[in-house]
Amino acid sequence: MPLAINLAAMGEAAAQTATDYKALVCVFLYGGNDYGNTVVTYDDPSYNAYASVRGGGAGQTAGGIALAKPDLTATLLSPTTALANGRQFAMHPAMTGLSGLFNAGKAAVVLNAGPLVVPMTREQYFATDRTKYPLPPKLFSHNDQQSIWQSSSPEGSTIGWGGNIGDLALSQNTNSLFTCISITGNSVFLAGDQALSYQVGSGGAVKIYSVGDNAYPYGFQGVGTAMKNLAAGLGRTNNLENEYNKVTKRAIDAEVSITAAIASSQATGNPGVYPAPYDGFGSGNPLADQMRMVARLIAARSTLESKRQVFLVSLGGFDLHDNLVANQPKLMQRVSDAMTAFQSAMDHPSINLGNSVTAFTASDFGRTLASNGDGSDHGWGSHHVVVGGAVKGKSFYGYEPPLGVSGDKDPAKITAADLWQVGQGRLLPTTSVDQYAATLAQWFGVPADQLEGILPNLKNFGSGTTVTAADGKVFNFPKTLGFL
Repeated sequence: MPLAINLAAMGEAAAQTATDYKALVCVFLYGGNDYGNTVVTYDDPSYNAYASVRGGGAGQTAGGIALAKPDLTATLLSPTTALANGRQFAMHPAMTGLSGLFNAGKAAVVLNAGPLVVPMTREQYFATDRTKYPLPPKLFSHNDQQSIWQSSSPEGSTIGWGGNIGDLALSQNTNSLFTCISITGNSVFLAGDQALSYQVGSGGAVKIYSVGDNAYPYGFQGVGTAMKNLAAGLGRTNNLENEYNKVTKRAIDAEVSITAAIASSQATGNPGVYPAPYDGFGSGNPLADQMRMVARLIAARSTLESKRQVFLVSLGGFDLHDNLVANQPKLMQRVSDAMTAFQSAMDHPSINLGNSVTAFTASDFGRTLASNGDGSDHGWGSHHVVVGGAVKGKSFYGYEPPLGVSGDKDPAKITAADLWQVGQGRLLPTTSVDQYAATLAQWFGVPADQLEGILPNLKNFGSGTTVTAADGKVFNFPKTLGFL
């Protein structure tokens, strides 16, 4: 596999020099989030084209799967530097928290990002020479594109770039097991060559109840002790039994450490001055529950003796082939509320790590700009949000996408609106996942000369790497994007 390389020497090169704390938090939106109604084009010419494509007709009102322009006013994004050609964007009306963070300078939007092996134009996408213009494998497939976003390889990959970043940070944490932590179950993103993906529930560490002293009723506490000795006892003659017991013992010890750390590191509020840092997460939001747990683990960083950590949280339900207008608002509000509450917790005086933690979104793929009647179908490029005090916010990174839908392969038959999309408004990315990840990794502390070791396609990007579209506009593909 492209990422399955030995990073031991690189880990030693990155050795324990960190005296501060940093964390990355990946917010994965499973199902493929609809980009068109997340970061919505707002200026009149673009909005009218958007509404026409999405079934609303030209004008200011909603229809089909288009959002009404008046509903976007409260979430209008006001970048420090205005975009060219008068382009404007707003976030989904339910995303008031994230739009507020953007306008406050604590969030940025990365436009039209997605997996790329090499930079390419629309014409090159339709070319038949795949040796010269290779495509990411199995485009538009949920499982494969989730894996490619997380690991640069289709389903079946065992190593992710979050885990590879963790590989380089293992030596900076006293207990390396707490370097990569998932609050959303198993995933390839946090699996490294050496780093393990430790799983925690939104309510805390997961116990193996059968080995607890009080796991059995009627006062037979000794049974739990016997089970613990049986399950975690080492020195067995069978190698598989011995390794299994090592894993079990590690799980038991880790649960005790995590539970104790959270209990002893309760960040509190100041009555009458400011609330406790976890009060803003509310209830009934599964993503917020996960991000609250991440905040509590970060608050316990000193007890866990961690200086560098990578976390994964997620929310599902984004595969909206139908009921897009009805169902996306609740999802968008959950994302916005959770990420806004998380940033507030990081900024809280008792945690005070607002500049040291960066959260970012990812998803299987974007979706079609064109409506299928009541929703949108599988796409490619999408828009993403990066949040944190270290983010160079109130800015857009990447290139504003076109608003066409033509799938015609003949360049003479397409318009400027159709450039950088490959049919039905599926965006051909103008920013690669590798560029996005490299920016995050470099901020996290990965040396520039080691980025290509964790991101296998990054070698195809860099200073001077450009492509020229059919209209003559030149697009640049630097290794990093500058939002951190």
